[in-house]
Amino acid sequence: MTAPDGTPDTAPDTAPDTAVPDASWDRLDRRAAVLAAALYTAAPVVGGALLTAYWVAVGTSLGTALAWTVPPSVLAVAVGAGCGEWMWRVTRYHVDDERLHVHTGVVFRKRLALRRERIRSVDLSADPVLRVLGVATVRVGTGEHAGTEGTVTLWPVRRAAADALRATLLAHAARTGTDGTRTDGSLARFDPRWIRYAPLSFVPPVLGAAAAGGAIQVAEWFGLQEDLFAAVGSWFGLAPAVLVALALLGALLVVGGVAALALWVETWWNHTLDREADGTLRVRRGLLTTRSISLEESRLRGVELVEPLGVRLAGAARVDAVATGLTTGEKDKTESRTLLPAAPKDLADQVAAAVLREAAAPPTSAPLAGHPVAARGRRLRWALTSVLAPEAVLVVLGLLLTPVLLHVAWVSALVLVPVAVVLALDAYRALGHALTPTALVARAGTVRRATVALQRRGIVGWTVRQSVFQRRAGLLTVLATTAAGTGAYAVRDVGQAEGLALADDAVPGLLRPFLVGDDAPTGVPGAEATDLRGTDH
Repeated sequence: MTAPDGTPDTAPDTAPDTAVPDASWDRLDRRAAVLAAALYTAAPVVGGALLTAYWVAVGTSLGTALAWTVPPSVLAVAVGAGCGEWMWRVTRYHVDDERLHVHTGVVFRKRLALRRERIRSVDLSADPVLRVLGVATVRVGTGEHAGTEGTVTLWPVRRAAADALRATLLAHAARTGTDGTRTDGSLARFDPRWIRYAPLSFVPPVLGAAAAGGAIQVAEWFGLQEDLFAAVGSWFGLAPAVLVALALLGALLVVGGVAALALWVETWWNHTLDREADGTLRVRRGLLTTRSISLEESRLRGVELVEPLGVRLAGAARVDAVATGLTTGEKDKTESRTLLPAAPKDLADQVAAAVLREAAAPPTSAPLAGHPVAARGRRLRWALTSVLAPEAVLVVLGLLLTPVLLHVAWVSALVLVPVAVVLALDAYRALGHALTPTALVARAGTVRRATVALQRRGIVGWTVRQSVFQRRAGLLTVLATTAAGTGAYAVRDVGQAEGLALADDAVPGLLRPFLVGDDAPTGVPGAEATDLRGTDH
């Protein structure tokens, strides 16, 4: 077994814990476990009440309706409470100088003994039910495996005990500044003005479509689908179909925008980013469900500045962490590595610099070297192909089936071709790279523009890719491989000599043994291209 940073892991992750005295074991909160489990399974009660009201409305007697709905609801709540009681009985944990011991399992018993130095994160969360009960869910991440296999969950734990457990398990990460003083402090605080960036994404159309689909499905359940369509049609009378479509689309966007605002507020309200004295970066956020996410600084390998198209046009960006040991299988895997939600671009650059402890200018705002004109041609060809290929299909179908498709083809091409060209040119302008004293900076993308600042010490290898078309254009793609984040970050469609020189300068000596010829890159722009003895290292 190896650790996420590539070092050998010779000691076992589990060990006999029978010597731990029974009195030393900590338990979950019994009252909260029973009440929370009962409340979580109380959904049938609400559903039963609605079903009862419906049956009474259509003529069924109240007694018959209650007889069909109350017993299953009571049984569901009782089963839920019993599961909570059983969870409390079978779960216990203990922390000693070397390990976290956990005994748990409702159906299959698990006995775990996790070495404390292998623990990468301790995250706390509490939904409204847990907040009322004064408890939280504790997720201990080891980073040893992807998904839930690398996470131990303790639910529910008293809030004070959860905070104390987090501090104890992350005590090994404590660090101080070069002068011996503590380096903790606030890096970012929530600003209500950030809410205006919530609708500037692809979330509102998706939520609007989901709302429309949900309304149609519910209407179908109750046999009211035709009435729903008739009611919508009566609102518009004899209006042209185009105007009706535009009005419905606008309504869906409004509904989706309101839903996106609500979702953003629930997720990011009261957001704070702090550098703790225990050597971690701690993100706290949430309105109804509160979350506390910790990231060990020693596992940080860089940051990524993400600018979706709508957010970028508003002059904002978000900051994600590039770190080892982050759980990749959680439901909110993207949000778990987000250090700062969409905020003004200048603030995002400042937070990125503070996270990386950069005293000089933020690396994410460093001047970037552009890429050859051949890279622009590649993007234009990709964009036009992605538009004209479907248009060609429409033309063929129009010739074979109906002339209506021919009109759809030329009208859509009239709109989509200019959009594709603009996006392609924007994607080319986004291409760039730079090398700072501490980081490799690379930027790419248009719909989702991302600027990564990867610490040079975190680069463990290089992958050089060159397709047939890139070879003809004198381009290649250089990927910096790392044990953090997505595993590799690309400098796309860079000139061949310039790309090899960049890789050689970023980590001197790492790529050079794989180059042949007397013209090995020296980092000087315009150096002659060299052959590759191998494409991966």
